[in-house]
Amino acid sequence: MPNAATPALAAPTPKVVDVQGLVVGRAASLIAQRLLRGEHIVVVNAEKSVVTGGRQMVLAEFTARRARGSVRSGPHYPRYPDRIFRRTVRGMLPHLKTRGKEALDRLEVFIGTPPEYRSQAAETLAGAKARPALRTPLTLAEISTLLGARL
Repeated sequence: MPNAATPALAAPTPKVVDVQGLVVGRAASLIAQRLLRGEHIVVVNAEKSVVTGGRQMVLAEFTARRARGSVRSGPHYPRYPDRIFRRTVRGMLPHLKTRGKEALDRLEVFIGTPPEYRSQAAETLAGAKARPALRTPLTLAEISTLLGARL
């Protein structure tokens, strides 16, 4: 007979990761590894993460992804920065298997910083910082507006 006085297990507090100025792919791979280890991660400022490479090449790649397939049957590629970041992390997880689905459920991605996470100290990922370059990299916000998102 279970004891009525046993406390309910509280969910662990999520780790808040600020991806402002970080390269999208590098940050996504580091976050995917941590998700597979069982961490709950909240990503803030997704629109300020950057994509490196030539401007024309990056825009051509994202518009080609968006135009691929059909409206009815997919593949459906997002246009908002938080959803693009989540889709990038999903691509680095075994999302068709149970452990990948559970890992993806432990990820939350936000545009900006929501009020409930402003008081928590946000960490950054040192291995994903964008190196200084002659050309400024595109942010996900810029890419999203060019894809038709209304931010």
